Amino acid sequence: MNDPAIEIKGLTKFYRHFKALDDISFQVEEGDFFGFLGPNGAGKTTTISVITGLANYNSGSVRVFGHDVTREYRAARALIGLVPQEFNFDPFLTAEQILIYEAGYFGLPKGKARLRADDLLNEFGLSSYRRLDFRKLSGGLKRRLLIARALMHQPRILIVDEPTAGLDLELRYKLWDFFKEANRKGITIFLTTHYIEEAEKLCNRIGVIHEGKMVEVDEKNNLIKRIGHDTIEIQLDRTLPTMPESFSELGAELMQGGTIIQLPQENQQFSKLLRLIHAQGIDILNINSKKTTLEEVFIHLTRNKK
Repeated sequence: MNDPAIEIKGLTKFYRHFKALDDISFQVEEGDFFGFLGPNGAGKTTTISVITGLANYNSGSVRVFGHDVTREYRAARALIGLVPQEFNFDPFLTAEQILIYEAGYFGLPKGKARLRADDLLNEFGLSSYRRLDFRKLSGGLKRRLLIARALMHQPRILIVDEPTAGLDLELRYKLWDFFKEANRKGITIFLTTHYIEEAEKLCNRIGVIHEGKMVEVDEKNNLIKRIGHDTIEIQLDRTLPTMPESFSELGAELMQGGTIIQLPQENQQFSKLLRLIHAQGIDILNINSKKTTLEEVFIHLTRNKK
């Protein structure tokens, strides 16, 4: 049986008296596109720092493809490509040198490192900038270089922390395409993002962390189905000051100041509600089926957990 790509059990981390991670447990399977979501300060970056060996922890265990990140640090870290949130390049190196130096940290011979750097510079549209140092690159080019650097040693896991923050839409979509293709080729991707739409479009599994505790971990579609509630919205030709009792008995609610009636799809009372509306002499202007989004689920989980 294959080891999970990432396996975390009972992980607790303190910064002095502040408990940043509170007994969290979850795992990421090989081949997953895993979205790790949470508000600012929830513990996302701390978790990444522990996985990559940049931070110690107080209790629990963390393994990467079966390798303990503390006792087998080199073996575990060699399997991970890290794309951090902030630019952390040596400002005096060129784009090409940054990639070649990165390869050296993982033991790639210089000849192979140059070939690998050439491939990645071409793949990310950086070839014409290879001789420029970091300070002369635009924000979008720096972001591409971060990802290229993380791939130099051909990792099995790509940990990506807020990869498209501050980018224009065109580059964001290009990076989405790249991540999807990398995942199709077998790279496990662990993504944190504040753009919930990004996680909804890219990820197959979702973990939600809030105030240092894991709130939910599940398949994306299962999570939306379990926690979300698809609804039918009926727009009326007038404003209802109050909801007729016969409507309320079907589970309907008044929305937007009384101009819309909302009905949960699962209670299967739609036809009966339409008949009651017509019986009241009310005309219907529009009917809309509204699917629950991952963003709505995320807000529900993080606003209602204490």
